[in-house]
Amino acid sequence: MQSPALTRTIKRNARHKGLLAILLFSLVMGACSILRPPEPVREQYTTESGLVYTILREGYGPKPAEGDLLEVHYTGRLSDGSVFDSSYEREEPVQFRLGSEQVIKGWEEGMRLMREGGKAIFVIPPALAYGDMAFGPVPQNETLSFEVELLRVHRPAESIEAEGIMTSTTPSGVKYILLEEGEGIPLDDGMHVELHYMAFLDDPDQQMFDNSYDRGEPLRFILGRGMVIAGWDEALAELRVGDKARMWVPHQLAYGERGRGPVPPETDVMFEVDILYAGEPGVPQPFPTQGRDTLHTESGMQLIIVEEGTGDPPGPGSILTVHYSAYLEDGSLFDSSVQRSEPIHFVLGSGQVLQGLDEAFTYLREGSKARLIIPPHLAYGEPGTDTVPANESLVFDVELIQIRK
Repeated sequence: MQSPALTRTIKRNARHKGLLAILLFSLVMGACSILRPPEPVREQYTTESGLVYTILREGYGPKPAEGDLLEVHYTGRLSDGSVFDSSYEREEPVQFRLGSEQVIKGWEEGMRLMREGGKAIFVIPPALAYGDMAFGPVPQNETLSFEVELLRVHRPAESIEAEGIMTSTTPSGVKYILLEEGEGIPLDDGMHVELHYMAFLDDPDQQMFDNSYDRGEPLRFILGRGMVIAGWDEALAELRVGDKARMWVPHQLAYGERGRGPVPPETDVMFEVDILYAGEPGVPQPFPTQGRDTLHTESGMQLIIVEEGTGDPPGPGSILTVHYSAYLEDGSLFDSSVQRSEPIHFVLGSGQVLQGLDEAFTYLREGSKARLIIPPHLAYGEPGTDTVPANESLVFDVELIQIRK
């Protein structure tokens, strides 16, 4: 097909230059076909079991082995080409242990042919899929095809007796192995710490439930302030910058009897940490509020606008990016995203933050700064926390950086 620009040229010069334009077009197209490198022919292979596979992209990492925890994105199609399942649509890769029969036989075999970072197509006959049994949207005796992307291969963590530079146990029962020794400063309470980590359930499958590497940025927090689980606050204080360590944390010092998110109740956890940085945190300056009006809400919260923002206040479901510094009634700072140089993100009205914060941000606009005085029943109430006394009113200096719908 001719380009629009070329078509206009031919129409304007139909009588005198038509032949020349057509000839020039043919020459250009011919040159392009000569200069364009041919598409690589992807070879298709068939294994003895009947699995047909095509490597779309060679990987760069290790090949999976028995017992490895694999993280995979995929799209599954029936023989008519229709999609019946896709982790991409859910925006969440799947994890499974190779050799544990958690996936169909065709996947067990196909994954061993790939490398971390690779991409392939598997055409799986019924005998290696669901056989003569129907499974959800998959009919019986159906040949399936999967486009799979092997994102990460996680080797099982060695036992506590595994070889390391040093093995130790903290007074509260956190066991750790020093895998690589750093040369930086020792960590201490009150330091701003940055580290990467991988988190696993401490059970036979060792399923990964969190990973800072996939988010592309380290975790930042103030050590000893209760911003991380108690086992971290205790064990990290025995390490230094540059250390790489593996830590086994009993559930009492992790997510407790109730668990949290993907961590079941009363479940011990294991972490691999890489300590990148530690230093003295900056001290955020309290907002100047003298002489400014105070808004009293019906719930009992007080709000003082320090800087007016622009636009409309956010509604429920908006995604907010916020900096904050949190103080007790005596003025002592107990938490601050400003110190960590890392704003928080949350969905307004979803219960991801204190009830008082969910209410307060409905009054603010993008770019605004405000002081919030939140009574106990809108904060941590009668129980309090490790760092907040029971029935304590809290003061938050907040900055609403961005509103996304």
